[in-house]
Amino acid sequence: MLALAVALALIAGWTDWRWRRIPNWLTVPGFVVGVSVNVLAGGWVGLWTSLLGAGLGLLVLLPFVFLRSLGAGDWKLAGALGAFVGWKELPNLLMGSVLVAGIMALGLVIYKRRFKETLRNIGRLLGSMITFRKPGPEVSLDNPQSLKVPYGVALALTTLLFGIGKMWGGR
Repeated sequence: MLALAVALALIAGWTDWRWRRIPNWLTVPGFVVGVSVNVLAGGWVGLWTSLLGAGLGLLVLLPFVFLRSLGAGDWKLAGALGAFVGWKELPNLLMGSVLVAGIMALGLVIYKRRFKETLRNIGRLLGSMITFRKPGPEVSLDNPQSLKVPYGVALALTTLLFGIGKMWGGR
């Protein structure tokens, strides 16, 4: 089951790196396969675990999609991976992917020498979350000038590391 999740994540990470999008033809069947495998392995409990995992992934990342700081493909990938790993494991995967994406972002900011602008944009984004308002266009994915980290790549790397850790005897 975890091998399928890793395969899904790696394909999605590759498409996100190459074309900066994660297509529905990958995420929707990924969700269906994740649920199906969990049902075959665990019956009703597997179904419940899988649907809760998918729902948790979609719910946690939805505010970032609304703020236009995360793409819908990344969002759907998190839901599909949640369908594979379930609600108990998904928080670890998401937290790890945020760490990996943060490291990627820091490297990009340093490479592009845009530290001050990035701090300003982080402040704007946090302010918009506190006031429940959409941020300005300068922090949106729609801004062609903004630095963008392919979150699908971060999620793929994290899923791969997660799979390797499980294979080597992690809980």
